[in-house]
Amino acid sequence: MSVTDVEKRTSPNGGVRGEATRRRTFAVISHPDAGKSTLTEALALHASAINTAGAVHGKAGRRGVTSDWMAMERDRGISITSAVLRFDYDDYVLNLLDTPGHADFSEDTYRVLEAVDCAIMLLDSAKGLEPQTLKLFDVCRSRHVPVVTFVNKWDRPGREPLELLDEIEQRIGLRPTPVNWPVGIAGDFRGLIERSTGRYTAYTRTPGGAERALEATFGADEAREREGAAYEAAAEELALLDAIGASVDMPSFLAGESSPVLFGAALPNFGVRRLLDAMCDLAPAPQARESVDGDERPVDAPFSGLVFKVQANMDPAHRDRVAFVRVCSGQFTRGMVLTHAATGRPFATKYAQAMFGQDRETVETAFPGDVIGLVNAGALRPGDTLYADVPVSFPPIPSFAPEHFAVVRCKDAGKYKQFRRGIDQLDTEGVVQVLSSDLRGDQAPVLAAVGPLQFDVVLHRLEHEFGARSELDHLDYSLARLTDADGVTALAGVRGAEVLTRRLDGSLLALFADKWRLNAITRDNPSLRLDSLLAGTIQDAA
Repeated sequence: MSVTDVEKRTSPNGGVRGEATRRRTFAVISHPDAGKSTLTEALALHASAINTAGAVHGKAGRRGVTSDWMAMERDRGISITSAVLRFDYDDYVLNLLDTPGHADFSEDTYRVLEAVDCAIMLLDSAKGLEPQTLKLFDVCRSRHVPVVTFVNKWDRPGREPLELLDEIEQRIGLRPTPVNWPVGIAGDFRGLIERSTGRYTAYTRTPGGAERALEATFGADEAREREGAAYEAAAEELALLDAIGASVDMPSFLAGESSPVLFGAALPNFGVRRLLDAMCDLAPAPQARESVDGDERPVDAPFSGLVFKVQANMDPAHRDRVAFVRVCSGQFTRGMVLTHAATGRPFATKYAQAMFGQDRETVETAFPGDVIGLVNAGALRPGDTLYADVPVSFPPIPSFAPEHFAVVRCKDAGKYKQFRRGIDQLDTEGVVQVLSSDLRGDQAPVLAAVGPLQFDVVLHRLEHEFGARSELDHLDYSLARLTDADGVTALAGVRGAEVLTRRLDGSLLALFADKWRLNAITRDNPSLRLDSLLAGTIQDAA
């Protein structure tokens, strides 16, 4: 259903608060290869936002998933950048954000978590809690983002469901509260029992999982006769859960103390519709957001929005630049003139769009919880605030401390202008941090990244979007600290250290070969200012 259709269905008497209650804005997050993009596609399929689900790897003759729109994502079969899919489901407007799972792109995931009200944490039924999963849970807790857990790939061999629940509680301190329960062990998936009603749903796979799985619902007696020992085993496990009181509790869920758990398999679309219903029922609607001054901006206050992502060249035919804005309060109307909090300058919104992966369409109005794309927003950066009438500024989104550094050079001197334009664009998007030094000059900027895969993205985009083939020369540094002018003088010529300027904010970064070199220099220069940045992993960011 189009955005226009959604807008026609809005209640004329509901006002901004009424519209906010219809919004559900959530992210899908997990360890790499747990099936995030596949689940994102399956959710859109069950909401009738798309007609056919794609294949994750986008091999020859097969579509790639809607949210993986970059050529590099389709080639590698991984999500490199976050994506937004807005669609209608029943009487709700859903803003679904797919995120990169790889730790090298954790900074992009962190930005997304600033823009959502809830998260679906995806677990692989065979692997359970993996390192990146643990880190993401910590970030959700630190950002006060409630988490719904979806145990994926139950159609493949995996672990016992009670064992997975125990791991969640023991390792991350979240009390799991199952919404439904699988019949049949992992790899022999028969169906799901709904705990609140006792009804049993059996699934039939469609060819390739490209369409919704067929569902048939039965009462307890019919299910017991149909599934035999598998149903009896599931019933015994449910009796145990009832005995320990592991039922969904909204206050503890919203407080980040418990997590509703659902089971299924995203690829064949088993249990996906139930997850979609659960997000409508459980995920919180947009609430007041705290400003940088500590005050709260109510959802019915004049318009305000947070820029959490900037992306260029999503449409190769137009080479435009889109700022993704989470509407925090008030009603957005296309064409309204907003104020850019960072500069105090007016910002016109003539070109405003609703996003669906790479596809988009003009949006006339938006409400709290919605994500809109503002086109050709050259002045905006991730973390910026836009507002109307009553000034407000939301806390900035911090940058992570980089751990990998490399000098980048254009291979063709005749393409230098394209090279500089590309570097500037990637810097403002936050794909990497770009550092400069008097020693190397503008022709050889230093790239600073959380993970080495970010460098691959830079080289790919420089070549394919800006026509500037480039090469890297990796530097032997692994730590960065903030310093000042005295630090520049003190570290000049010191082995294993160098001070560079971070272009976007002009701050000075002291780079060190390793922690031992940092400790030695600190010991020799006790008065030297060396402040930590936000640490370079999601775990530390929490």
